[in-house]
Amino acid sequence: MAVQPYDPENIFAKILRGEIPCTKVYEDDHVLAFNDIAPQAPTHVLVIPKGSYTSYDDFALNASDAEIVAYTRAIGKISKEAGVVEDGYRLIANTREHGRQDVPHLHVHILGGEKLPRMLPGA
Repeated sequence: MAVQPYDPENIFAKILRGEIPCTKVYEDDHVLAFNDIAPQAPTHVLVIPKGSYTSYDDFALNASDAEIVAYTRAIGKISKEAGVVEDGYRLIANTREHGRQDVPHLHVHILGGEKLPRMLPGA
């Protein structure tokens, strides 16, 4: 299956271009992180690369080493700064239709701040 084409009109692309505001919690040359507008936990931060990547597999195969390192380190730093590291947190990256991805731009959800329910029955 080919990687889905990147849609430059998706909401995260518009946020990156400054066309839609966000509540920024972190930014560097390669990464932007902001609070989710419909939080599913007391802490719910979205972390997106600034490059045009649709999914984690696309990112892993096509991003530069600098982008991959920056994204991974940013997720760790943001989690720590959000205060969720000690008690625990969840990272979610939904991908394509079966993974229930709503926005076709790679993004990781950092969820924490309370004991989260199991993701799947019996998991």
